[in-house]
Amino acid sequence: MTRKRILVTGGAGFISSNVVRHLLATSPHEVVSLDALTYAGNMDNLTDVLGHERLSFVHGDVRDRDLVGDIVREVDVIVNAAAESHVEKSIVDGAREFVTTNVEGTQILLDAVRRDPVERFVLISSSEVYGTAERDPMDEEHPLNPRSPYAATKAGADRLAYSYFVTYDLPIVILRPFNNYGPFQHPEKVVPRFVCQALADRPLTIHGDGHATRDWLYVEDTAEAIDAVLAADAEAVAGEVLNVATGVDVSVSQIAAMVLDVLGKPATLKEHVPERPGQVHRHIGSTEKAERLLGWRARTSFEEGLERTVAWYKQNRLWWEAALRAESTASESASLS
Repeated sequence: MTRKRILVTGGAGFISSNVVRHLLATSPHEVVSLDALTYAGNMDNLTDVLGHERLSFVHGDVRDRDLVGDIVREVDVIVNAAAESHVEKSIVDGAREFVTTNVEGTQILLDAVRRDPVERFVLISSSEVYGTAERDPMDEEHPLNPRSPYAATKAGADRLAYSYFVTYDLPIVILRPFNNYGPFQHPEKVVPRFVCQALADRPLTIHGDGHATRDWLYVEDTAEAIDAVLAADAEAVAGEVLNVATGVDVSVSQIAAMVLDVLGKPATLKEHVPERPGQVHRHIGSTEKAERLLGWRARTSFEEGLERTVAWYKQNRLWWEAALRAESTASESASLS
């Protein structure tokens, strides 16, 4: 395998830090991790690999046109995972940061690739672009009906990247991961939120009646899917949109019950709160295309992945408590500004 230099944007975030770790462990590639270190980007996510000889970390923003241009000139492949992804924040605080990071940041990267071509540009989109399932499982031809400002900006970046494939023949591949969970995920997301609430003996807050279902994907499986895209024949995947999914959905209420069961906590810790605006009611992804083009299928059942996730949060309490404190401090600062 020829060694490549791979840029992973948002490289200190949840999915991307797991991708960085996977690439360093399973390939000869050099990795450049670019991250602005907002609430989701955390240097602690990379602590165990920061000293690796094939990893370079750059503290910077995908919206910094000059910096992005300098980096792109020196890499062979781009995995663009940089994103503002806090759904409630996009609803409560507004979409401005989401538009500039998720859409404008993608545009800046794409224009840099027009000037200095790379072998492959992998955009990490999101299944949230589909909205609520009109049919199941949702395949890549499902209509795009994003139901939150966050999801709308991911749809914008997704279609912008595709347009650069059509217009400029850039080597674009678009991945739409379904709901990821696993180590290093910020506690504002539902699976780690439930785990952390249960570990602290606090109520597990469930939006509405908890009927909403998602296709839950263990993050190591996602990293393997991204690796499979990098290894695939370029002509076979250029311009393609690929779901990264399991084909199985589990409700939010079921997850709360499973977390409590794994930790031996009482069911009375479940607490229902008002439904979130723009709620997506069902998500389940088709796995056929990724299996056909990449030879990839998710290997981790939700039961196994949840047990591994719970074990990680039990062992890394200082990590998630620090993440919660940082988010609380940021919220307080925002309210005072």
